[in-house]
Amino acid sequence: KKVNMPIVAASLLGILAGVYIGFGAQIATTVATTTGKYLGFGVTKFLAGSVFSVGLMLVVIAGAELFTGNNLIIKSVLKGEVTWAQLIKSWVIIYIANFIGSMIVVLIVYKSGLFASAGNQLGATALKIAAAKVNLTFGAAFFRGILCNWLVCLAVWLCIASKDVISKIFACYFPIMTFVACGYEHSIANMYFIPVGLMIKSGAPASFWTNIGMTATDFSNLTWSNMLINNLIPVTLGNIIGGTFLVGIVYWALYLRIPKNPF
Repeated sequence: KKVNMPIVAASLLGILAGVYIGFGAQIATTVATTTGKYLGFGVTKFLAGSVFSVGLMLVVIAGAELFTGNNLIIKSVLKGEVTWAQLIKSWVIIYIANFIGSMIVVLIVYKSGLFASAGNQLGATALKIAAAKVNLTFGAAFFRGILCNWLVCLAVWLCIASKDVISKIFACYFPIMTFVACGYEHSIANMYFIPVGLMIKSGAPASFWTNIGMTATDFSNLTWSNMLINNLIPVTLGNIIGGTFLVGIVYWALYLRIPKNPF
């Protein structure tokens, strides 16, 4: 059904998924702002992960097409129901559409001036998150991407088993909260986290930098090229391995390739 969807419909649903994950990223940034000063590192990460999970809830329950979740289409390829060409085409369309959706939220959030909230501390938090992501090594970003989509696809797998909305909410919450709290990397979420930092860096007024006690030069590594090379490429590759191999292929081998459960 996913790979045979008309391009326009797939693109619109992909854009919605980018928007929904952007919503989750925005509220996670908001919750993380100044919280660490009062509650500490672990609790702050837990709270940020808890609210970020709304993104996948919206994708799964409201309906949208998310690249990382669609890594599970590999099961249909291995069953012979979908060709490799159909799989790659679907992934490319949804990935681009997710980026467009994420950028829509980035632009609206930036234009709204919300980064000036909490005495400009929200913007400072967004900058620090973005900078930390582009300063990862290729290997660190890659392996964090594997861990992330292992959990995201498990969340989708649990949602498929869920029979009602409340069950789907819980199926989304625990794995997604875990990946955010642990600091793993999600390619589509980073299509919000990094660009919003880039826009603040390039467009924030002088008063913003004065209030947070930093300058744009403090974020010299925060560039579009570093976003692509240091983060999106390795994280996307890691996401594909985590979702495709560690969830899709594993469960295909256990329940579809083998006629009966060997256990």
